Amino acid sequence: MTLQTEHPAGLAIERRNWKFGRGATARRWWHGGDAGRTAFYNALSSTFPVGEKFFMSAVRHYRDEAPEALREQIDDFIFQESTHSREHVFFNRQARDAGYDLTSSEDRAARTIAWAKRRPPIMQLAGTCALEHFTATLANAILTDPMHLAGADAEAQRMWRWHAIEEIEHKAVAFDTLLLAMRDRPRFRRWTLRFFTMLAAGVRFHYVVFRNTADLLRQDGKNDLRAWRRLLAYLYGKPGLMRLLLRDTFTYFRPSFHPWQHDDRALAAHALATLSPPLAAPMPK
Repeated sequence: MTLQTEHPAGLAIERRNWKFGRGATARRWWHGGDAGRTAFYNALSSTFPVGEKFFMSAVRHYRDEAPEALREQIDDFIFQESTHSREHVFFNRQARDAGYDLTSSEDRAARTIAWAKRRPPIMQLAGTCALEHFTATLANAILTDPMHLAGADAEAQRMWRWHAIEEIEHKAVAFDTLLLAMRDRPRFRRWTLRFFTMLAAGVRFHYVVFRNTADLLRQDGKNDLRAWRRLLAYLYGKPGLMRLLLRDTFTYFRPSFHPWQHDDRALAAHALATLSPPLAAPMPK
């Protein structure tokens, strides 16, 4: 079987076994001494371990029926996501060490994933594609404009930039797996599945991340209008991480959409050149 994709020539998904922040003590407000920015990234990180396990499971479900090239990419995708999960488990532990209680944040993410797991496998995969589009968009923004992480502790910056690089590298794997899984469906049904799962994923993503952010701000006594005005100006003004996310969500609704219509490998390669490999870690199982 030949799977029609839009991969750029020479695409590589590298298996880097890197780890970050060991031996370092993270500041409580590690993002430029700002409670709001720190809370937002901590809130985002709290969703990653359970979310990435869900992504791996959703894609792995279709691995055996994929052609060899896609099977290899699925294996590389799973490797990268497993290391992301491990590093965010450690990052979240540092947030706890700094005094934050992430229990409600992680529970909220887990309840959302439990809801998603009750959907059929094809819907779980479509939801994974929607959320992978979010992470690829956020990754592109973080690597394009250093203002997103300006003032953040050096090791935290390195971890988030490494994560962003790999999100770009594997950004089409789940989508190509979805194309495979939907190959016998009419074009309109394929589009409606993508459309409605993106709507559901978008609503739940924003709800979870912003509720988690509010929980963390509350722990700092900063869940007030002033803190939110500053944070929303950062997220939707300049540099505007979430504004860019909303903008690029609409590209996903195009019937002809494919992640590699935007080839940002050069951006990822340039960012990678600025990162020296950190300590190696035990190989993920």
